[in-house]
Amino acid sequence: MDRVLGWGNRAVTEAGESHEAARLAKLQAIEALGIDPWGGRFDGHMPVASVRALPVNPESPAAARIAGRVVLRRVMGNVHFLDVQDSSGRVQVMLGKKQVGELGWKLAQELDLGDLVGVDGTFGATKTGEPTVFAREVAMLAKSLLPHPDKHSGMTDMEFRLRHRYLDLTYNAETMDRARQRVMLVRAMRRHLDDQGFLEVETPTLHAVAGGAAARPFATHHNALDIPLVLRIALELPLKRLLVGGMEKVYEIGRVFRNEGISPRHNPEFTMLELYQAYSDYRGMMDLTEGLIHACATALRGSGKVTFGEAEIDFTPPFERATYAELLARHAGADMADPTSLERAASVRGIDPAGKHPDVLAQLLFEQEVEHRLKGPVFVHDYPASLCPLTRRKRGNPAVAERFELFVRGMELANAYSELNDPILQEATFRQQLAGLAEDDSMARMDDDFVRALRHGMPPAGGLGIGVDRLAMLLTDTTTIRDVILFPLLRPERGPQER
Repeated sequence: MDRVLGWGNRAVTEAGESHEAARLAKLQAIEALGIDPWGGRFDGHMPVASVRALPVNPESPAAARIAGRVVLRRVMGNVHFLDVQDSSGRVQVMLGKKQVGELGWKLAQELDLGDLVGVDGTFGATKTGEPTVFAREVAMLAKSLLPHPDKHSGMTDMEFRLRHRYLDLTYNAETMDRARQRVMLVRAMRRHLDDQGFLEVETPTLHAVAGGAAARPFATHHNALDIPLVLRIALELPLKRLLVGGMEKVYEIGRVFRNEGISPRHNPEFTMLELYQAYSDYRGMMDLTEGLIHACATALRGSGKVTFGEAEIDFTPPFERATYAELLARHAGADMADPTSLERAASVRGIDPAGKHPDVLAQLLFEQEVEHRLKGPVFVHDYPASLCPLTRRKRGNPAVAERFELFVRGMELANAYSELNDPILQEATFRQQLAGLAEDDSMARMDDDFVRALRHGMPPAGGLGIGVDRLAMLLTDTTTIRDVILFPLLRPERGPQER
């Protein structure tokens, strides 16, 4: 039965079963030659990029030993030309009938796009100047039994690329480059925080209570203990327990899970950096955030200035700072402290104010009228206190929380608090937060152990959370989060499944 393969600008229909049968026949032919089609250890090979950097010396050519995937193949009589690619690049390989011997030549006839091979030979250039490995021996390292895209069609269908990320990495250099840059980003984060004296820890992914954020969790069940559990929605509460225990500078880079929608800026499974520093506050976190993000930008881009789309973003400290109230007044014409002003502004902008707390109205207006205007980087600070149940109140104004969010190009990138360490107030805010939820709601439980930990004494502290995926988007000039996550969540595949 024909299948439609999703690469290229047009659908390419192939008789998939017969194509696979042809490759299976080649597999059997390789076995008949006495060659293991699945290869084995291949020591001593050089990265392709290092081979390409060798000097071209026809009088005394340098030895070259490479391993990689065949991504292009051209047959010209008694010579085969292959493009072999590894994680560092690609290079042309010339297989001559006389040079590789009878067995090597027979093996060459059975090669397909996608096969993994090892090559021993010398490095030089063809008459046209193409850098080339002139093979003396060729080894089979793995046979590909399914077709790979050709050089003309490439891989331009986004859904196909996401479902076949292994092919996307192979045939789209941009995808591999983004993956590497993300690795560099996380390394830069760790290096900067380690240099600041922070300790990296790991905390549980399975929680008895979903805490640390207002988000719906994924529910699961532990069979041996016969108890319900959830996947964590934040890293916060376990890390604060470590503050109580005496770890004064602590951080974790970990996956969190929120049972919510998918969009260009949201994936239900994503990576967060959270850190806590004893005896600091949210202004201390502003300074730390500036230094950390500048270090990451410099590691990836060589300076604090990066390009995102047609805009230049300057992450050189200090960043702009503005209060929530002044931005709400400027862009929504509303006074955060005046319920009547908020109701009037909401009504004018199509938001029904009926039955809504003034702080909820303020936040709805802020999301609709302000956020998309924040080009940044800008620290928006001093939020309505009722929106921040884990945050210390501002001295002299308990209606305001010592919290900031960092916005860049209309996107929230970081969130930070002066942490609430008053156990009495913390328990009261938890109860207020949970009051409207049904008893069987998975988010309607208080983390009593966390409150108990606070009662033993947590130092005043600053806390910070940064969305690693969103920072990767900004630093790699990527507009959708699924392009900086190697395996984003996708809807189930429809239609015939590729085998």
